[in-house]
Amino acid sequence: MKRVTVIAQKKELEKVKNAAENLIYNVEDLENGLVRLDIYVNDALLDDLIPKLQDSVDLRHRESVIEVVSPDFVISSSLQKREKSIKKEGRATVEELLASSKKYTRIDFGKTTLIIIAGIIALIGLFMNNVPIIIGAMLLSPLLGPIYSFVINISVGRSKDAWLSMLNMGIMLILVIVTSYIATLLISIFIPVYLTPEILMRFDTNPIYILMAILLGFAAVFAYAKGLSESIAGIAIAAALLPPLVVSGIALAMYLDYAAKPLLLSMENIVGLITGGLMAIIVLRIEPRRYYEKAKARKMLHRLYLTLTSLLVILILLSLLL
Repeated sequence: MKRVTVIAQKKELEKVKNAAENLIYNVEDLENGLVRLDIYVNDALLDDLIPKLQDSVDLRHRESVIEVVSPDFVISSSLQKREKSIKKEGRATVEELLASSKKYTRIDFGKTTLIIIAGIIALIGLFMNNVPIIIGAMLLSPLLGPIYSFVINISVGRSKDAWLSMLNMGIMLILVIVTSYIATLLISIFIPVYLTPEILMRFDTNPIYILMAILLGFAAVFAYAKGLSESIAGIAIAAALLPPLVVSGIALAMYLDYAAKPLLLSMENIVGLITGGLMAIIVLRIEPRRYYEKAKARKMLHRLYLTLTSLLVILILLSLLL
């Protein structure tokens, strides 16, 4: 539940009332020809309400204000009835999505430890040719968060947080490769290791994997933003990224001449996942509320689309050549 406070010119009152139609609100007359409305709205309806209010209120007047707050609690039988009667759309608001992505803009010791453990488990599963162990590693892997955070922040024009998310993701990816590389060297000292079918699968570069990554990226971000199971979305990301990264470390340690293929596959998946995530953002219509912020976000997205398209073309050509 949110309380939206609107301070507007008295002549704009009817427009604001129309925007808040079917919602519960209080009206208070202020001095200097101003009015104040306190509107109570369900979280699921907030994204639809704010643009209507922006169209109803001339925000060029310095007295005009639209404020959104989360009350600690609201006691009202009518509000409770309305809350129960609303069939939630299921998508979080832009503010909630940004808040949930904030934790992925910084390095977290717990997640860093988890990605190292996931990489070691995946390595064991690959050497044993054991699919359930590899899946177990995917369940542990926290690779979804930074990708999700990147596309969410890019979509609203927050370039700093977006690139911090990418830095976080880059560190995680490098950690997986380095961990796999070191672990492979250590294991090979004590026991003989061989290329199993599960490892050899990640030496295959094919443009079809890019399509798969795009679909997985779309599904993962769509599920996350819709409030569906985070673990399902996370597995989708990890399935595309974790095994190829681990195999890249194995190849660098034992088969340096063939390391380009799993590294290329990893790059294909990263670019594909980000592309798919951005497509989900478009479908979900996640964007800033203010006009000038929308213009900035569109400019950033346009540049990113051009970059991703160029990268996809290059990666497809390389996958056909290798």
